[in-house]
Amino acid sequence: MPADHVLTLSALIFAAALLYSAVGHGGASGYLAAMALFGLAPLEMKPAALTLNVLVSSIALLKYIKVGRFNWQLFWPFAAVSVPCAFLGGLILLPDIAFRPLIGAVLLYSAWRFLMDTSDQDYPLRRTDHRITLFAGAGLGFLSGLVGVGGGIFLSPLLIMLRWEQVSKVSGIAAGFILVNSIAGLAGFLSNHTTELPDGIVYWGIAAIVGGTIGAELGSKYLGNRMIKCLLALVLVIAGSKMLLTLL
Repeated sequence: MPADHVLTLSALIFAAALLYSAVGHGGASGYLAAMALFGLAPLEMKPAALTLNVLVSSIALLKYIKVGRFNWQLFWPFAAVSVPCAFLGGLILLPDIAFRPLIGAVLLYSAWRFLMDTSDQDYPLRRTDHRITLFAGAGLGFLSGLVGVGGGIFLSPLLIMLRWEQVSKVSGIAAGFILVNSIAGLAGFLSNHTTELPDGIVYWGIAAIVGGTIGAELGSKYLGNRMIKCLLALVLVIAGSKMLLTLL
């Protein structure tokens, strides 16, 4: 990849890491969108996105735990069933004809969820249902490993919809969920595929760490989520549409 492309992609990854970490997410869907714009192959995109996800979600998780915005009792049942399923999903590399529409659909769904999720107020919590936890955790874990995302983009709206946790703590739970599933998905992928990370991964990693640190600090202490989610939705709509249009 030309040096100017590496630097431009680094800037996009920095921006994605900053925005996503501010709402407790690792940013994989944003990284996939950015890499798709530069024509990277799925064999490169998936492990690169998961690697960056691990870096950013680690930073976000520590920040949210530090300010008391994490619920271990709600987190661990989801994690326990999702991790082995994420590993299984990571074993599979979808062909380009299937990978691009799936990623496009994931990105557009993510944008829709960001726009629909406007809740900022506390609400009465409902009792968790372990049957839902089992099936949702397994399904989200497998999808995380299959696509190369951490699954937080799906878990966050689910927890809010079910009223299992307040909005203020959902971001912390999502960060932990993303971290463990990204590690499992990456392990599954590397155990079944011989590949090398793209040449620019070191620069992208630095960009992700810096952006993730700034975003997690702002999101965990200072910023509200609404404007950030609107901006993310715009980026995801553009990128998701491009992924689908390349099939035409």
